[in-house]
Amino acid sequence: METKQFSFEFGGRPLVAEFSPLAEQANGSALVRYGDTVVFATAVMSATAREGTGFFPLVVDYEEKFYAAGRILGSRFVRREGRPSEEAILMCRVIDRAIRPLFDNRMRNDVQVIVMVLSIDEDNDPDVPAILAASLALGTSNIPWNGPVAAIRAIKKEGHVILNPTYEERKDATFDAFFTSGIHGHLNMIETEAKEVSEDSLMEAFGEGLKEIERALEFQTSVVREMGKQKTFIEFPEPTEALANALKPFLPRLENAIYDPLKQTRVHDSETVKKEWMEHVATEFPDTPRALAEEMLEDATNNILHKNILDPVAGMEKRPDGRRVNEIRPLFTKSHILERHHGSALFFRGETHILSVATLGAPGDMLLIEGMETREKRHFMHHYNFPPFSVGEVRPMRGPGRREIGHGALAEKALRAVVPPKNEFPYTIRLVSETLSSNGSSSMGSVCASSMAMMDAGIPIKRAVAGASMGLVMYADEQTGTIQKYKVLTDIQGIEDHLGDMDFKVAGTREGVTAIQMDVKVVGVTLDIIRDAFKEAREARMQILDAMDASISEPKSELSPYAPRIIIITINPDKIRDVIGPGGKIINEIIALTDTQIEIEQDGHIFITGLKQEQVAKAKELVEEITREYEAGQRFTGKVTRIFNFGAMVEFAPKQEGLVHISELAPMRVEQVTDVVDVGDVVSVEIIGIDEMGRINLSIKRVATLEIKKNPGAARPHKASHEQSRPSHHNRRDH
Repeated sequence: METKQFSFEFGGRPLVAEFSPLAEQANGSALVRYGDTVVFATAVMSATAREGTGFFPLVVDYEEKFYAAGRILGSRFVRREGRPSEEAILMCRVIDRAIRPLFDNRMRNDVQVIVMVLSIDEDNDPDVPAILAASLALGTSNIPWNGPVAAIRAIKKEGHVILNPTYEERKDATFDAFFTSGIHGHLNMIETEAKEVSEDSLMEAFGEGLKEIERALEFQTSVVREMGKQKTFIEFPEPTEALANALKPFLPRLENAIYDPLKQTRVHDSETVKKEWMEHVATEFPDTPRALAEEMLEDATNNILHKNILDPVAGMEKRPDGRRVNEIRPLFTKSHILERHHGSALFFRGETHILSVATLGAPGDMLLIEGMETREKRHFMHHYNFPPFSVGEVRPMRGPGRREIGHGALAEKALRAVVPPKNEFPYTIRLVSETLSSNGSSSMGSVCASSMAMMDAGIPIKRAVAGASMGLVMYADEQTGTIQKYKVLTDIQGIEDHLGDMDFKVAGTREGVTAIQMDVKVVGVTLDIIRDAFKEAREARMQILDAMDASISEPKSELSPYAPRIIIITINPDKIRDVIGPGGKIINEIIALTDTQIEIEQDGHIFITGLKQEQVAKAKELVEEITREYEAGQRFTGKVTRIFNFGAMVEFAPKQEGLVHISELAPMRVEQVTDVVDVGDVVSVEIIGIDEMGRINLSIKRVATLEIKKNPGAARPHKASHEQSRPSHHNRRDH
């Protein structure tokens, strides 16, 4: 098998691209090695265009293989890969957002990019090589694509920016930014999670990362020059002069439809114009492809939006709902919407309405994640739902799609920076955001509503978190990529997201940024645009936080009466086996008796959860009795449980016994144990010793004097009263 390799230093480590006939029936393929992490990407395009579709049909699949981690994972009953994990779906979205802007959106041929992770080491995340592998597979194929594109990860730790860090280096970083750049050195995708960092700190990382990305782009260009195939020429139909003139009478009505402030009216009027235009084309220009007629109307709509903002008449930067470019839609906030829920809140921004609900659970309710790359226990979750009625549509209600998973993960990243650690707040937290009405920026609305819901639930978050989406309209030179004019739009709505050039979501607190997500519909944006978007996003965030503070400004001091109660106790790890008991007998008895949940960690932390405080307190008392550390001299009252020739066993605490040797039963000589005690007798005892195996030796005679129960020919006498005072309260356990 003939193989050709290319390599260069990337992020301080060698990256190797390998080309071979492994997938020789694909249009293009590439295998990329980064350390011992190996990623294989393929690109395939259908031979013919898909009929009747109004969009470019690109599909990206990111395949996690369990064998890549050298582990047999999955269910005990299904030991193979099934549906994609959340991490795989998020990576699919990242690759899609990086490569999609570099296709001609007029294409209707199906294109599928599949990225398979074949091997993963303990240092190198497969995400960076996955982007490069996809780019090389497309770049060296005959598929029309205006690449290459490259990615890099940047973190900040101990005041220094680190590019393409290892897994170990990523721990405790102040931010973790993953971003891509294509032609002209412009950013075209950003994913970032941060711990309330400044915009300047992120800009520094973007600047350093772009320098390293430039080297990766140059490397790919040289590879494509040597290995690339001739690109397939796809001819796109162009409108005739007569067809272009026929559209002009429809444009005034189209503009009126676009600039209606209500979404439903805008959509209805726009569809009416479209229907009439399509009927006119079908009648007067029957040979015109439907896709061309639709594309002409879409381009006209896009041109109207851009022109009215970038080339305003009389200085008016006209947005569809009449707002200024830096103006937020009307806000409405309210907390504690649902009485029996642990926490809830509503957040309205224009026609985007979000209901978020916070639910508290026991530590054992955590999410267990075991995948190719990730094995963790997650105590904080955010889930996002987008039902069809939120956009006035009718469609089947199925499980969450890629969009729902992506928006939910973004909001989770944004909120994670303020969630208290488990050792301070041991509850498992689940947030659910329901999109009740949507007209853009529902993911950022979910951040706002969820932040308020956590405060309503009494979760001691550091600060409130809010977010907004920044948009962009711009003119750029198609040949050089030089951006000639642009405007950043604050709080974009649906039509501005659809027709605009960028969706830049920024979430954070008053102290700094916690999450960023950006995608574009152009080849990319400059750092100057990002800097301006950051500035506008911060101003918008402060206004939104003010509105949220008017409803709830700090976490409630008490949890909802319907929330479970948790007590944390710490025991000697050597005592864990005593709490669990043989086959779990003891812990299960406590759980059944108190109706609680009990989780034990290897370090000795025990979490007791119950719906009633008294049940939790009872379980705590029982565990403490079992795990109590005993010392010589402590006194208790116990019950005789067993009799031996050499002494008696006394249970002086729950599940805790000690031996009273026959010599310690009474101050006089005792011939037989049963002469002074029987099973069931209640006696006072003192600990006189604990041996190296933890066995406890007790004494009765140091605490009380017992009479001989049996005398020849005499009736059984009663026990004498104690000669010494009863043991102090803190040394007794009454049962």
